[in-house]
Amino acid sequence: MTDDPRMGSTPLLLSRREMLGTFGQAAVAGLAAGVALPAQQRRPRIAVVVTYWAYPRSHADWIICKLMDGYWFKGRHVDSRVDVVSAYIHQLETSELGRKVCESKGIPVYEKVSDALTMGGKELAVDGVVLVGEHGNYHRNLMGQTYYPRWFLYQQIMQVFEESKRSVPVFNDKHLSTNWNESKWMFNKSRELDFPLFGGSSIPFYYRDPEIDIDKGAPLKHSVVAGGSRDAGGLFHAVDVLQSFVEMRKGGESGVGSVQCIHGDEVWKWTKRNAWAGNLLGSIGKKFDFKDGHFEETAQRPSVTIVNYRDGTKAAVYTVRGAGWTFAGEIAGRKDPLITSMLGWPGPFAQYHAANAFEHWIVEMMLTRKEPYNAERLLLSTGITGFNMESNWKNGEYSGVGRVVETPYMDMKYTPTRGSMFNTGERPPVVPYIRGFAEA
Repeated sequence: MTDDPRMGSTPLLLSRREMLGTFGQAAVAGLAAGVALPAQQRRPRIAVVVTYWAYPRSHADWIICKLMDGYWFKGRHVDSRVDVVSAYIHQLETSELGRKVCESKGIPVYEKVSDALTMGGKELAVDGVVLVGEHGNYHRNLMGQTYYPRWFLYQQIMQVFEESKRSVPVFNDKHLSTNWNESKWMFNKSRELDFPLFGGSSIPFYYRDPEIDIDKGAPLKHSVVAGGSRDAGGLFHAVDVLQSFVEMRKGGESGVGSVQCIHGDEVWKWTKRNAWAGNLLGSIGKKFDFKDGHFEETAQRPSVTIVNYRDGTKAAVYTVRGAGWTFAGEIAGRKDPLITSMLGWPGPFAQYHAANAFEHWIVEMMLTRKEPYNAERLLLSTGITGFNMESNWKNGEYSGVGRVVETPYMDMKYTPTRGSMFNTGERPPVVPYIRGFAEA
């Protein structure tokens, strides 16, 4: 396996070869590389490439189990229409649950990313790839970014595409990478090799209260999202919620001109100087019947991400408490702001029902070879998150009032092709996952 200096290390209980030798051999023998299924049985065959799969709350478990066993969408259970046929787990030795699931489902686990995609053969042998580079024992830098090896794993996927002279749809969980150059390269490869790319946060697809969306072409002036985080993973959710609304504005997406991050008490000073942000944050407080000053009093580590778009639109993402993920937008000609929240988890958290609509659109992409939404949004959300983390650091020194990071290269322009994609209808019942084996 190729070495990457950014990778985290995990104490080896067994070598990867020894671990693989303990299970999955029968499954490997039964899924020989390059063997095509009869036409009447043909369903998209998916290879999953994950960093870590060790407990029921890991993203790999949430996402992949739903791809195998179906998901709850629009008020009913929907059987999956794809087959997970191979897997690669980077931190295999500590991914006991993943090993157990794959063994019970007859899914071979390969030593290399390339082997998972070729099913042990010489050419691409699957119809889609799901990359879940989230969770695991990896390093974190000063800025709060965890070095999940998404780019490292993604480039191995690209190598198989290039050598096979064909490509298939790719899903990438959360943001693309911690580094803008790597992220842009990942996006560019999807265009160069002509495959649909989907990913990001599951929260924009979650149930909303109320069940509303912004109209396409709405004259949106200012936006606020309450529900950020100081670490990159949590912040990305809120940023992707922001982008899912802001991209619908009149004229479409114009790109991002600058990003800034402010931490601590300076957040409230900036808010007072920018009435639009204070008014929208206040409207969110009123939605929840909070008293005046609630966010200032309860936010333990407040922060605000300030986004200036190239067309003059402005937005702010606040790390505050008590509002879940809530969007508020000021629309010209409308008296009251548009407000909707993504919160109110149904069922046990271990099932993570926020992911249900996510899986639906993953499956749709695998079936249609079309991006559920413009992949430029994923790149913009990735860039906003990354440059937010950089804003407070310069030459190894930290400042609570971050510098304004100019982003002339984030000039992606597009008009969204699809409207609402969030889940609606009756909430899912409280039932355990179906993993193919009895829980201990």
